[in-house]
Amino acid sequence: MAEKAVWDTLRAQLPDDVVLAHSVQVRHGRAEHEIDILVLWPGVGLAAIEVKGGKISVDQGQWYQSDRQGKHRIESPIAQSQGSQHAFKDWVKDQIGSPLVSRFAYMAAFPYSDVPHDWEMAGVPRPLILDHDDLTDCRERLRAAIETQAQGGSSLAPKYAQRIIPLLSGDLEPTSDPSLSADELEDLQEHLTERQKVLLDCSRSIPRARFVGGAGSGKTWLAVEKAKRLAKEGKRVGLFCYNRGLAEHLRRQVAGWRQAKPVYVGEFHDYAVSLGVPNGHGQAYFDEDMPALMRDLAAGLPSDQKLDAIVIDEAQDFAPLWWKSLLGCLRDPEGGETYAFMDERQNVYGRWDSQSAGTALDPTGSLVTLHIDENLRNTKRIAQTFKGFAGKHFAPRGGDGLPVRLVPCSTDAAIDVAGDCVDALIDEGWANNQIAFLTTKNRHSIHKEFENDPVGYWKAFHDDDAEFYGHVLGFKGLERSVVILCVNGFKDMGRAAELLYVGLSRARCLLVVVGDPDLIAEAGGPEMAHAMDRMQKWQPELEPAAASSAS
Repeated sequence: MAEKAVWDTLRAQLPDDVVLAHSVQVRHGRAEHEIDILVLWPGVGLAAIEVKGGKISVDQGQWYQSDRQGKHRIESPIAQSQGSQHAFKDWVKDQIGSPLVSRFAYMAAFPYSDVPHDWEMAGVPRPLILDHDDLTDCRERLRAAIETQAQGGSSLAPKYAQRIIPLLSGDLEPTSDPSLSADELEDLQEHLTERQKVLLDCSRSIPRARFVGGAGSGKTWLAVEKAKRLAKEGKRVGLFCYNRGLAEHLRRQVAGWRQAKPVYVGEFHDYAVSLGVPNGHGQAYFDEDMPALMRDLAAGLPSDQKLDAIVIDEAQDFAPLWWKSLLGCLRDPEGGETYAFMDERQNVYGRWDSQSAGTALDPTGSLVTLHIDENLRNTKRIAQTFKGFAGKHFAPRGGDGLPVRLVPCSTDAAIDVAGDCVDALIDEGWANNQIAFLTTKNRHSIHKEFENDPVGYWKAFHDDDAEFYGHVLGFKGLERSVVILCVNGFKDMGRAAELLYVGLSRARCLLVVVGDPDLIAEAGGPEMAHAMDRMQKWQPELEPAAASSAS
């Protein structure tokens, strides 16, 4: 804070041709030095300024600094500055090949202290100190200190200053590899997501809760972390979801734990089968008959086979009867720990209507609702595309990221055009395993190849060796660095908005939307149309070899 205050003051008061450098690191032999603020003033000279915040005092030659931690001894700021100045001069000589003979003052700045104008101590003339009052009008004081107190006899030649500046900036041209930019964005996303654990800390005394948040708010991470904490307490925990792909993700997350693990991780239906419920056929069986049979079976389960807590990710996918049957598997169905992580606006399976959502998703009426409003898993530009679906409290917090791209084409041509996008993105430098290709209606031909091998299909995704081809419905709760959302139609326009919401929110770093803008606007409404206006219109250009193979 003190260094910023001095920096801002110098920037505001010194001439435009003065160069300032902050935190200049210099090695002199084995010794390491740092100049808090280095001043290069063409036509005048140089100054190395050591900045000290708090209240500065001297008692019998010993320097002290008083701050929030109390009063403590410090090295002489002038001695520090002098050592840094000598090291810098030697370093510049080695780098440029000629000595630095310009006037070069070593100084100290105390922005929160007052030093009397008649104060002086051996080896520390008062002009080498800039205190609070001096900094209010420091231009002439700094110039006078350089001209009257500095070592060296000549002013700083502008050409010599220009030879020093590149040494300070350490110019390094960035690579154009987009995957490295994605790494930085995703590291930020992971950091932001881990901060969400404060929600679990604050709610640890609430035994039954539902965490309601929009896409990208870190709900899956929180669900896994909650299950980990419960298992570590020695409780029998079940970690549930609906989608097969998400179930595999949860299992892989848990597999790496060294401590206690949940007794079950995976899909609701597989759990029912593991208890002895027959694996029947048809949606009516799975939505009604299976949970009824499971509830009857749960009534007779020995206590040591029942659960102490259940954690459900993407809980809005659960039919009402599934909830009741799961509660029956708790040792204490009325008060056993229950935690649901959900987004009510992603009701893509239509298992409840908006009016009855509260009752359907909380049949006991005992879940405390906790809201998660921040989007952390997407860049701000991606989050802005689906903000209209996520509710008025939705707050993007990720990095800015790349513009969202829109590739207009007919619905019939969407799959072929989106395929060209895959090749073009790889040509740009994206790794193929960073890309997911998601359709909204008919599946891609590569997706169809796994029709009879769902286990191998999801293993391929989680092994992360190649681009992934899937459908929006199967990708709920999952994400990749790049998503190509291929809008190739909708089987039910009544659910089109929810499908768009899911598809738009699966990309962490780059989103490419391919399809008919009129159809997309019809499905998503006016806010979606406005979001498309902000997208970057893109026509994928292929390298000759890729273009040849595509044709």
